Amino acid sequence: MMTLHLIGLAALLSLSMAGAWLFESRTGLSGWIDVTWSAAVGVVGVIAAFLPSDGTEVGRQVLVAAMVAVWSARLVSHLARRTLKHGVDPRYKALRKEWGDAAQLRMFGFLQSQAAAGFVLVLAVYVAARNPAPFIGVQDVLALLLFTVAVGDEALADRQMRQFRDDKANQGKIMDRGLWGLSRHPNYFFEWLSWVAYPLVAVPGGAWQGWLALLAPLLMYYLLVKVSGIPPLEKHMAETRGAAFEDYKRRVRAFWPVPRARRETA
Repeated sequence: MMTLHLIGLAALLSLSMAGAWLFESRTGLSGWIDVTWSAAVGVVGVIAAFLPSDGTEVGRQVLVAAMVAVWSARLVSHLARRTLKHGVDPRYKALRKEWGDAAQLRMFGFLQSQAAAGFVLVLAVYVAARNPAPFIGVQDVLALLLFTVAVGDEALADRQMRQFRDDKANQGKIMDRGLWGLSRHPNYFFEWLSWVAYPLVAVPGGAWQGWLALLAPLLMYYLLVKVSGIPPLEKHMAETRGAAFEDYKRRVRAFWPVPRARRETA
C-alpha cells in the first residue's frame, strides 16, 4: 500500500511541474514556477497526511497536514505577491540564456527535478503522519513549537526585506538590519528549520520508515546552501551590488544566524 501511495504522490507532483513548465514556456512568466511548486507540495502533502493507513493517530495526521498547509499557504502568498509585481524570476531567465537552444528540454528536466525534491518533502509528511505512537506526545509539541518559530521568523524576514525594498531611499543598498543583520539569508535558514519539525514527529516511537523524514531537512539544506538558493542569488548580488555586497559578506554569515559578538567571517 505504501508503494502505491508514494507512486501516486510522485505522479501528482510531476504533473504539477509539467504544468508549470508549459505555462512558463508559453508566457515567459517564470516567477510562477516557484508558486506552483509551493502550492503543489502543500496540496500533495495534505493528501499524503490523510491517506488511509492502519495504526495511525488521526490527531497526528491533522497536525502534520495543518503544518504543511500553513507552510504552503504562507509561501504561496509571499511568492505570488512578488510575482505579480515582477513576473520574471532572474534565476530562471539566466538558466534559459545559459542553455540556449536546449532551454526548453532542459527547463522541463529541471522542473521535474524540482518535483523530485518536492517528493522528498512530501515523503517526510507522509511518514510523520503515520507514526503510530500515542498522540499527543512530547515530540508533537516540540515539533509544533519549532515549526511555529520557523514559519513565523521566515515570514518576519520576508516582511523586513519587503519593507526595505519598498522604500525608494534604499535603492541599490544592502539590507543588513533585523534578521538580515544576523544572516545574509535568514528566510532560507528558517525555511530549512521548518522541515526539521517533521523528523521530530516521525522518528520517536515510530517504525523505521520514520527515519526517512530526515531526508527533508538534509535535502533542503543542500539545495538552499549549495545549489539553487544562496549560490545564484549571491552571484546576482555580487554583480549588482559590488563592493557593498563584499562588505556585507565580511560582516554577516551566509546561512546560520549568529549573534554579532560571536560572528565569524562568512
